[in-house]
Amino acid sequence: MDRSSVASDAPHVVYEGRYQRMVVRGHWEYSERTHPGGLAAIIVAVTPDDRVLFVEQFRIPLQARTIEMPAGLVGDVNAGESIEESAIRELEEETGWTAERAQVLMVGPTSSGASSEKIAFVRASGLRKIGPGGGDASEDISVHEVPRAQAAAWLARKLEEGYELDAKLWAGLWMIDHNLDGSAREP
Repeated sequence: MDRSSVASDAPHVVYEGRYQRMVVRGHWEYSERTHPGGLAAIIVAVTPDDRVLFVEQFRIPLQARTIEMPAGLVGDVNAGESIEESAIRELEEETGWTAERAQVLMVGPTSSGASSEKIAFVRASGLRKIGPGGGDASEDISVHEVPRAQAAAWLARKLEEGYELDAKLWAGLWMIDHNLDGSAREP
């Protein structure tokens, strides 16, 4: 197949909803986020007592409960909001924890064959508990604070119990202790 012909075909929107649209470009079908930038943030957060923050919620597309790191769309609530601002806002909303700092670690595609969406891994630091979490009025989120040393084993148990696990969890766990070049992160 000639790659340039696929790239040059104009996209055709076949459906548009509140958060996503379906697009056909040449012979390829994919989804796009409807908010500007099409970006989501995944927050890698460890509490002062060395507990990793995970969220649990029912996800309609999977018809199952999932375990994820806190996450949300960038700029969907406040236009022009930075990745870091969105990450802290989502962390507060979903978990009840806030952060003094947020550092973007990397940005990349979530599923490059099915969606144009990109995610930003964001490391939150200087955490402080400010509320109960649980999400907004449309969400039913349970917060799990898991000792970092036991996080991988806890996730494996959740998988055995039938939960769906976001594969990005494993990248997030690695990013707690490492820089992108593979070197150990200084505390």
